[in-house]
Amino acid sequence: MTSFDYDISIIGAGPSGAIAAALLAQKGYSVCVLEREIFPRFSIGESLLPQCMEFIEEAGMSEAVNAIKAQRKDGAAFHYQGQDIDFDFAHKSTKGPSATFQVIRSYFDKILIEDAVEKGANLFYGTTVTEAEFSPSTAKLHISDSDGKRMITSRFCLDASGYGRVLPKILDLSLPSVFPSRTSYFTHVKDNITDASHNRNRILITVHPKHKDIWFWLIPFSDGTSSVGVVGKDEYFFEMEADNKSSRDILKTFIADDPNLSRILNAAEYHKPAQKLSGYSCAVKSLYGESYALLGNAGEFLDPVFSSGVTIAMKSASLAANVIDRQLNGETVDWETEFSAPLMRGVETFRAFVEKWYEGDLIDVFFADAIRNESITKYLTSILAGYAWDMDNPYVMQPKRRLKSLIELCQ
Repeated sequence: MTSFDYDISIIGAGPSGAIAAALLAQKGYSVCVLEREIFPRFSIGESLLPQCMEFIEEAGMSEAVNAIKAQRKDGAAFHYQGQDIDFDFAHKSTKGPSATFQVIRSYFDKILIEDAVEKGANLFYGTTVTEAEFSPSTAKLHISDSDGKRMITSRFCLDASGYGRVLPKILDLSLPSVFPSRTSYFTHVKDNITDASHNRNRILITVHPKHKDIWFWLIPFSDGTSSVGVVGKDEYFFEMEADNKSSRDILKTFIADDPNLSRILNAAEYHKPAQKLSGYSCAVKSLYGESYALLGNAGEFLDPVFSSGVTIAMKSASLAANVIDRQLNGETVDWETEFSAPLMRGVETFRAFVEKWYEGDLIDVFFADAIRNESITKYLTSILAGYAWDMDNPYVMQPKRRLKSLIELCQ
């Protein structure tokens, strides 16, 4: 009989890895989490969606998360050419939590994985997976750490490596994204916001006044700082990059283009370096294979505009943990119908919204009188709150067709 080091090996200690580790450890499995970095470490994806709270509760992590005392988030605000529109998550069509948090990921991720360790998971920082071999019943990971090189065997492996995309690179699973390559410049600031009209309980999404396919995020935190960033197609930044402008100067130049955002941040202190991220959208040939599955950003990442990344990551962890449990208990499982297809239902919902956002049509919808229709607003609010798997929502059942009809109505 084959001897294994662990029942399940997990690559990456971010939200999807931590949720999966906690769920599986509590089911009695031996779990190891292999993380290349040393936590705390910086990460974006700081504005959670209310749907996340259900996965956090499922993993038994609610107490740990609530103890963080992070900035409450109860909705999303949008600004375009002097107009404002707010979506209150309490006014959604889907049952479930209506509020969540805006979190500093370096701290949030550390709390999650430490809670998973308390629940029985084994965590190894500073560990890089260099090779991987899979058979129907065994996952072999070749790793490198401070002690040298060795191999870890498990009955199943989950890749939760996020943008590192470990298994897609090793197994040649990557596919080009359907979205054009976009670039983001971002940083954390001491925001010093005094504007009484600014609601710190909501992410503020600002559309560039001249270019509808450029947008900004402003995510306030409970400590008086905020995450701020700009997103646009690569070519919007070429000229300033050619002039060797710093990332901070590029970000500040774009913020100055919008009167409302620049007014809100007029006293902000840029006390940390700005960073650049390009070509982040990705896809894969398959989300699973013999004795492995891909979670969250390791498999599919769309775009940061609707803060869907962490929600998709946690959903994938929840689905995968349940299928693995059944498989390791000797049941016959179907990873396509029980993991990939249901996960992609929500991904495709978000994808339809992202596509219409960058085409400018969804922006027009948000600021149109037709959006005042109560039932339509509730359906859209549910998706903005992360409930992209609610099959009672017509914009989940048929996202492209329903959005097309709504756009035509607004026009």
